[in-house]
Amino acid sequence: MTYGVIGSGAIGGYYGGRLQKAGFEVHFLFRSDYDYVKEHGLQVDSCNGSFHLDNVNAYCDTADMPQCDVVFVCLKTVNNDKLCKLLPPLLHEGTIVVLIQNGIGVEADVQSNFPDVQLCAGLAFICSAKTEPGRVNHQCYGSINLADYSCRDKESVQAVATEMRLAGIEAGIVEYNEARWKKAVWNMPFNGLTVALHAQTDQLLANPATRRLVKEMMMEVVGAAQHLGVKNIDETFVEKMIAMTDEMTPYSPSMRLDYDFHRRMEIDYLYTRPIAMAREAGFAMPKLEMLEAELRFLEAPLAH
Repeated sequence: MTYGVIGSGAIGGYYGGRLQKAGFEVHFLFRSDYDYVKEHGLQVDSCNGSFHLDNVNAYCDTADMPQCDVVFVCLKTVNNDKLCKLLPPLLHEGTIVVLIQNGIGVEADVQSNFPDVQLCAGLAFICSAKTEPGRVNHQCYGSINLADYSCRDKESVQAVATEMRLAGIEAGIVEYNEARWKKAVWNMPFNGLTVALHAQTDQLLANPATRRLVKEMMMEVVGAAQHLGVKNIDETFVEKMIAMTDEMTPYSPSMRLDYDFHRRMEIDYLYTRPIAMAREAGFAMPKLEMLEAELRFLEAPLAH
């Protein structure tokens, strides 16, 4: 299959780079570092083995890209309004669009703009950053789960997972709602707290007070998910996420990097939407509501 990557940053650069290295045809949309990558290629510094791609199919406009069988959307959700222009040139009747994005409710909103497009959620468990042109720094983990949202062709979803495994990426198929809310168990506490407290993940867990706060916030996400009928999510999963983070390389999540680089933060899908959904189901998330308010306060100067 041929692959397109919209948003060739820390996530898209890594997964797309792995696929190209394995011999698959990949087309990348770059923004600020397009000229650099065209001249110098793409470097992936990875805990799983670093590599350099000399010849990258790099573009600065999707109008110049071919139609693809699979499109990875790795934009931040604050830029999803651009998809109405970016996506159509890449689509044919059977294209699967994988939204490798954070938050709850993303697929529903994209589907409303593209009612006939086959959508799949991509839940990436990876510590990766891109802080200079043409260079991805993959620190640890790297697996991805694919969750079918509206795909008519179920076999193609399986084929995407298979080809990602052939590229050295641990890839699985999971149920959509369970996958999105399980990802939120980690994302909602750590993304916001690293911004509000100007800390990395290891610092939050090393302090007894913030370690307790992280768990309490995670349990709010679990409670919301259970009220919404999500299966296989409980305190055992929370303990697993905390243990996994204890073993993780000290890490600044994407929201912290966005804040540090004076970019808009993904508050809507990471906080506002799931908090509202939980409230409608009769479940309050007071600690995460407070964190959302703090993030809105911190983001206010970035909007001007």
